[in-house]
Amino acid sequence: MSDLLSPIIAVMEEDHEAFWCFVGFMRKARHNFRLDEVGIRRQLKTVSQIIKRKDSHLYRHLQKLQAEDCFFLYRMVVVLFRRELTFEQTMCLWEVMWADQHAIRAGIGRSTWARIRLHAPPTDDLLLYAIAACVLQRRKLIIEKYS
Repeated sequence: MSDLLSPIIAVMEEDHEAFWCFVGFMRKARHNFRLDEVGIRRQLKTVSQIIKRKDSHLYRHLQKLQAEDCFFLYRMVVVLFRRELTFEQTMCLWEVMWADQHAIRAGIGRSTWARIRLHAPPTDDLLLYAIAACVLQRRKLIIEKYS
């Protein structure tokens, strides 16, 4: 939880404001902390689908490794990249993700995202695309190291 709370505490001057922001944040992220893991597994499946559609060769390699469920990305999803990025990078990514979610809810830019996602699973969660992009960026390393 501290991975998720520390950026909020850093920007909020008042403890009570940080508390209520964290409460709201956790309401949005509660599906990641269910005991049955349904929420997290759904997100990992979406990342897997993105990888499959964008790089079928890498996906087949993950299948050979029995890693196509993308369970190796569990931490990235749960802590929203907090441990993979610097504090400043995390703040930037989270701000972009929240702005994107706000724009989608407001109906702004929906047509742009629709064009981008023509060949990707339907999701409005920019985090899942960022995680898939991280895997795709490390494609060569994954294939060479885990053959």
